[in-house]
Amino acid sequence: MDTQSRKLLEAFEPTPAGPGPASIGLEDFGDPRLWRAVAQELVTRGWLRPVEQTGRYARTEDGRLALAGPLDVTLYTRPGCHLCEEAKAQIGPLLRRAGAQLREVNIDADATLRERYDYDVPVILLGARKVAKHRVDLEQFRKQLEEARRSVSALGG
Repeated sequence: MDTQSRKLLEAFEPTPAGPGPASIGLEDFGDPRLWRAVAQELVTRGWLRPVEQTGRYARTEDGRLALAGPLDVTLYTRPGCHLCEEAKAQIGPLLRRAGAQLREVNIDADATLRERYDYDVPVILLGARKVAKHRVDLEQFRKQLEEARRSVSALGG
């Protein structure tokens, strides 16, 4: 991913002061004309979407995943899902041991995610790769986490 694309996508990341912005304007990065092509490429990839205000964009879940590191774990869930709660409880100790970060995402809050995962929750991603749905094979998940941790260590992280 090129530097400008990364900069646009990273602008949505949470800070110590709170959650990241829901939308950004290209003028936040300087001359909007210089950023329009970058934003359009990210829209084409499905990583950004235009919002009502001209020149403003929101990051999609796929855009967030484009930045996901090897030890970033996403749990797609919905309220009242007993399998989701079970999966979260099962993977919690493994995540802590591996130093992995968990992000829970309610698919009912995003029409695209609801369409994608409606009958499959829970769905677990490690980085941007789907590693489980419905139920978790804990031994396989542990091995995948160990492999991800080794890859981070090999890169000096």
